[in-house]
Amino acid sequence: MELIITEKDNAARRIADILSEGSATAERRNGVNVYRWGDTRVVGLSGHVVGVDFPPEYNDWRDVEPAELIDAEVTKEPTQENIVTTLKTLARRADEAVVATDYDREGELIGKEAYELIREETDIPVSRVRFSSITEREVRNAFADPEEIDFDLAAAGEARQIIDLVWGAALTRFLSLSARQLGDDFISVGRVQSPTLKLIVDREREIEAFDPEDYWEIFADLQKNGSGFEAQYFYDDDGSEAERVWNEADADAAYADLTSVDAATVTSVRRRTRTDSPPTPFNTTAFISAASSLGYSAQRAMSIAEELYTAGYMTYPRTDNTVYPDDLEEDALLDEFVGSPTFGEDAESLLEQDDVVATEGDEETTDHPPIHPTGEIPSKADISEDEWEIYELVVRRFFATVAEAATWERLRVVSEAGGRSLKANGKRLVEPGYHAVYPYSSASENHVPDVEEGEELAISDVRLEDKQTQPPRRYGQSRLIETMEDLGLGTKATRHNTLEKLYDRGYIEGDPPRPTALANAVVEAAEEFADRVVSDDMTAQLERDMTRIANGEATLDEVADESREMLQQVFDELAASREEIGEHLQESLKADKTLGPCPQCGESMLVRRSRQGSYFVGCDGFPECRNTLPLPSTGEPLVLDDHCEDHDMHHVKMLAGRDTFVHGCPRCEAEKADESDDEVIGPCPECGVAPEEQRGEGGEAAEESEDEGGELAIKHLRSGSRLVGCTRYPDCDYSLPLPRNGDIEVTEEFCEEHALPELVVDPDSDDPWELGCPICNFEEYQARNAVEDLEDLNGIGAATAEKLAAAGVESLDDLRDADPDGIAAEVQGVSAGQVQDWQSELEA
Repeated sequence: MELIITEKDNAARRIADILSEGSATAERRNGVNVYRWGDTRVVGLSGHVVGVDFPPEYNDWRDVEPAELIDAEVTKEPTQENIVTTLKTLARRADEAVVATDYDREGELIGKEAYELIREETDIPVSRVRFSSITEREVRNAFADPEEIDFDLAAAGEARQIIDLVWGAALTRFLSLSARQLGDDFISVGRVQSPTLKLIVDREREIEAFDPEDYWEIFADLQKNGSGFEAQYFYDDDGSEAERVWNEADADAAYADLTSVDAATVTSVRRRTRTDSPPTPFNTTAFISAASSLGYSAQRAMSIAEELYTAGYMTYPRTDNTVYPDDLEEDALLDEFVGSPTFGEDAESLLEQDDVVATEGDEETTDHPPIHPTGEIPSKADISEDEWEIYELVVRRFFATVAEAATWERLRVVSEAGGRSLKANGKRLVEPGYHAVYPYSSASENHVPDVEEGEELAISDVRLEDKQTQPPRRYGQSRLIETMEDLGLGTKATRHNTLEKLYDRGYIEGDPPRPTALANAVVEAAEEFADRVVSDDMTAQLERDMTRIANGEATLDEVADESREMLQQVFDELAASREEIGEHLQESLKADKTLGPCPQCGESMLVRRSRQGSYFVGCDGFPECRNTLPLPSTGEPLVLDDHCEDHDMHHVKMLAGRDTFVHGCPRCEAEKADESDDEVIGPCPECGVAPEEQRGEGGEAAEESEDEGGELAIKHLRSGSRLVGCTRYPDCDYSLPLPRNGDIEVTEEFCEEHALPELVVDPDSDDPWELGCPICNFEEYQARNAVEDLEDLNGIGAATAEKLAAAGVESLDDLRDADPDGIAAEVQGVSAGQVQDWQSELEA
């Protein structure tokens, strides 16, 4: 039997379909799909199915000094037991095995791990196939010419695993223990993430330290035969044309001169053409940058690209290469798009060129080609909207690289008015070239009419604008990844994941990312006490060392030992300042959660978390001061810069995905609830009077004793929420949710079934919400949002449901019991956080 091992299940399914010519069937073993036809079996892993870790005796953070981890043994243990068991069972029956994991450092390591698992069972021949796209041609060619596993390349990936484990675990434990920050809120440190975080913190420091300067600019509207255009005042500044005037008196004088006349005389006209070269092919960084302009985060863009690669629509998305390989026939690939409703016309126009010659970038590597389409074209119905948008970006980038250059005609007009100079620069696209097929690059024109020297132009308006210099902009995700690449931080395969970790661990927020107080504290502590932790030089050196391993110029043990020596030096620097570091981190962590002063004792009010996991606001003077304020039960609190003047307290936002909302000042919300009276609207259906029989005239509920039952009332909670709840609470906890915002009007219309009045939210607005009977409304809401199968959950469509099913999640019960990390590893485009959100939605 021939056994084929791929990196993930969806790759296994596609390769089986190609090699079997569509005849493969699937069977489940230990919850794992195995594809079979004839005497061949294909199984997909879930990325790494074994992981590096320390022996169990190092698990207790409090009993093991962090420095002990530097020289601790590193072991490998299965992380996906069911996949490992299935692979070993198949290996025992196999006569030969073929590793068909992704062709990069990480894929080679995953293949080596599979090789080692096979070797535990049998000594059958194991070969390696490599391809850059999962298309029929490439897959068949790869299997027709198998190679051997590159153990040097795999060792480079293994070195990264070991170094990242030792550095991350030792430093994370040291800082977390020093700051007494354990459990889910530990302080994470990483070999690549910490220098990357310093980049973000340093940029924020530049922004905060920036001292703006005032300057002025002057613009005039000139007219020729009713055609207007804008010109700008400029002056000679040591041979350069300066537009910014730094002295207000000089700006006023120039403005006065220009407004004293009603015409400008043209003194110079210069015309020229400029060639605008097409862009170079996509490598990973350029692709992420282009996808960012469409609104995709780096993580999301790469996730979609991996889906399209696995489906056979584009080449492997992790590459440094910007030169197409010699065997890529650009005109043949263009020909594949002829006849396509979306791309056919553009493909035909490109084929009509005299020569189809692709651009080339500066980087040429031998592993993968630049990112480009394969020629297998999905219909829009085959893939999601996001996948189609990314696919079209990739197709059109390929089109642009084989298109002709664009030609611009530029016109520069200089004129004089009141002894002052004005200039206008016009541009017109004469030959669109690649812009005709690549709409993502700017092709905007600026109209300036044809004029001649000596011509008089009427001045219709003059404007003096006062401005200020602006601080440097925060790094966007794509710019940050480009900077990481320039500094040698991480690899093309890991940089976007590094950013995602910084978000997940509370170091950065927003987009473009800005650092939290915790981020500043960690970077400050590292800079002061052990700057190698955030040094890009050290991290880049280790990256270069791992490349040396891949090239056979160094061994895994040599590089790992060198990194342990570096880490020991870091700990030597840290050890003497442990208490000081801890105090610094604790104060900074507190600053990130501080809302304002306690009205009872003057200490700080902080966001805190109860043992049950809920959030609230509590006094830092506890236990002497027990003043608290509630927070909403939905979401995770984020302290905002917005400030309540009445209570000297910051506002709070509750982060809850699509349901995120601003809670505002907790004291204001609590006081509103304290000042509001419950408004009784009718009987409680669980413990109150029966409808109809016990209703008074006009629909009012008849008076009854406390023993006879409760009533429903509109209640305002101190957490800011509103609900309809029983007046006998806590003896009766019946309640119904109400919208958080908007005035509520109790109407005279009654629900006969529940003996309750109908409610209207924001009755005086242009778009009032007729909520109706609160019980009927809630029942309708439950019916609307009833989760009966996977596709009823937010974010699961037919395509995602199919991928989950292939990973063994075919029902709601399967999803409840699923391991989020395992599913995320096996299903591309699905994160562990998404799986947890779906599981929470099921429990709601």
